[in-house]
Amino acid sequence: MQKKIQLSLISVALISSLHAQEIKLKPLTIESTAIQTDELRSTDAVEVYTQEDIEKAHVQNVYEFLNTQTSVFTTSGYGNPFVQKIDMRGYGVGDGHQNIVVTINGRRMNNVDMTPQLLSSISPSSISKIEIIKSSGIVVGGDGANAGVINITTKKNNDKEFTLSMGSYGLFSSSFYAGHSDDKLSASLNGEIQKNDGVRHIDSEGNKDENKFSTFNLNLAYKLTDKFELHAGASTTHTDVIYAGSMTQDEYNKNPTQQGSVDYGWGASPSSSTHQTYDSNVLSVGTTYYINDNLSLNADISQEKKESNYITYNSVYNYDYKSGKISLDYLSDAFSLVAGVDGFDGKMAKQSTTIELTKTNKAGFVMSEVYLDKLTLKAGYRYEKTEFDQKDGENKKDSLNGAELGVNYSINKEQSIFANYSRSYQTASLDRLVSFFTGLYTGYVEPSKANNYTVGYNNITPNNKLKISLFYADLKNEIYYYADPTFMNSKNTNIDKSHKYGLDLYDKFLINEEFNVAMNYSYVQAIIDKEIENGENYAGKDLPGVSDHNLKATLSYLPNSNTTISLTQIYRSSAYAANDFNNNFTQKQEAYKSTDISIAYVTKGYEVFAKINNLFNQKNGLWIKDDAIYPVNFTTTAMAGFKLKF
Repeated sequence: MQKKIQLSLISVALISSLHAQEIKLKPLTIESTAIQTDELRSTDAVEVYTQEDIEKAHVQNVYEFLNTQTSVFTTSGYGNPFVQKIDMRGYGVGDGHQNIVVTINGRRMNNVDMTPQLLSSISPSSISKIEIIKSSGIVVGGDGANAGVINITTKKNNDKEFTLSMGSYGLFSSSFYAGHSDDKLSASLNGEIQKNDGVRHIDSEGNKDENKFSTFNLNLAYKLTDKFELHAGASTTHTDVIYAGSMTQDEYNKNPTQQGSVDYGWGASPSSSTHQTYDSNVLSVGTTYYINDNLSLNADISQEKKESNYITYNSVYNYDYKSGKISLDYLSDAFSLVAGVDGFDGKMAKQSTTIELTKTNKAGFVMSEVYLDKLTLKAGYRYEKTEFDQKDGENKKDSLNGAELGVNYSINKEQSIFANYSRSYQTASLDRLVSFFTGLYTGYVEPSKANNYTVGYNNITPNNKLKISLFYADLKNEIYYYADPTFMNSKNTNIDKSHKYGLDLYDKFLINEEFNVAMNYSYVQAIIDKEIENGENYAGKDLPGVSDHNLKATLSYLPNSNTTISLTQIYRSSAYAANDFNNNFTQKQEAYKSTDISIAYVTKGYEVFAKINNLFNQKNGLWIKDDAIYPVNFTTTAMAGFKLKF
């Protein structure tokens, strides 16, 4: 398969001899936040990625795009490629995703349990823009925005396209997008199916960790009058995954594709695989009423029903989420204000048991911006009440306050400096309140609270886009799982005090008409200041699962106006294993390395592409503790395909 891909790379590069296309950089509009602005005037540290960026990356899912093109770190964790862990700003591979709010067209994708956001339900072919707001966004994003928010919006245009790709290890993927947009009606339908025969062995009979998924989405918007618009959406996603257990260091070094002899890091033997299906169905409706040119009223409600079935253990969980939001938006050249209320009601129940837990959030918020020539000022506040209920059991309520302050000064048309502060919080997931083994209530876990400070500099010219930001976060009651080696005292609890600081650097430089380079670098330190658990003092220790250095760099070569060849290097430095809060395990999380190469030939009606991931066959894995390793992206894979545009 690799020889075929290499031949296709060479042949596509020779197809055309036209001159390279001219590219110019400019500030991109930030559309998904409460108040629209652009990168140069934003008071926050932001990353904005467009439809074109996503199409050029030729990724299989949103996780892959985030992990290869942005400052966000993603990993398949315990082996499920369709429900991956995500992290930014040093919250760790274990719990990082719970400190990030992810939205799709304004709807929150965060779960009431510790399951990461189901980003595989969003087909890359349907995305218009991905906006990453770091260390900010609590006012509109709400509960969980300690590290920031990731806002994803889907396309509303007349694109019509079909993509088909195949690759090594039985990879097959097909997606489509069909859109229509006019003065009255906007409609889009998209879907994707994907399967993989698996890479790792799960038993001695040669069976592998195969997986497959499908997702379909429908979005409609209709203007009844010039002032009144209705919109609705529906989506369904199904995943079916078999994933293997962990392995020892010796097994990993010898052959990461083998079965392994430990069971999920618990020390049992032999290793077993897990078969899980995970289904999500979402319905949403909303309306916008334009009161005048500056003022509008928006209302949205949605319901999501999910089922997680661990077939291996005959364990089925059902989820029912209901959410709603109403906001009044005023936008003008001199002043902008958004005020509203939102609510969420999420239920988690285990079939064939009495376990039923409910989490309710109710909040009011206001966000404003003032524009004074070269100066932009931002201020916002959120008040949120949360309530946890256990059927026939405990009940706990909390009142939380979030705030944002920011300032941006435009030095000139190409440069700006900014500073911001946010007061954020994260409440515990429902499954942190019950025992994994008994299902009984184990006690309340206090919300974490963070004071976040960021300063930054932007320089955007036609040939170079440079962004630099420094951040510091002071936390109280950071939520984590204490994994007692004997399991007797394991529990979900809080780190009394901790802090994080670091630097983010993004630069895209157009060297000439043929070459350009894009780099994303993050330096992070995450330190525990005060925490004693089961007689162990963690003060002064590094938070496990956090790499000091995170680098992603892409060199693109455009030999002509139709062809792009890209070389991407990903590097994350070593870290302490996910459970190593005392920083004394024998084994550490090894550095992550992957080199990817892709080529694409694009014309008006079609596109052909090929890609090799992990070109040099680097071994990568996720260390939970000593001799409990889950291999991830540990072998070379290749794929090729085509896209038809109508």
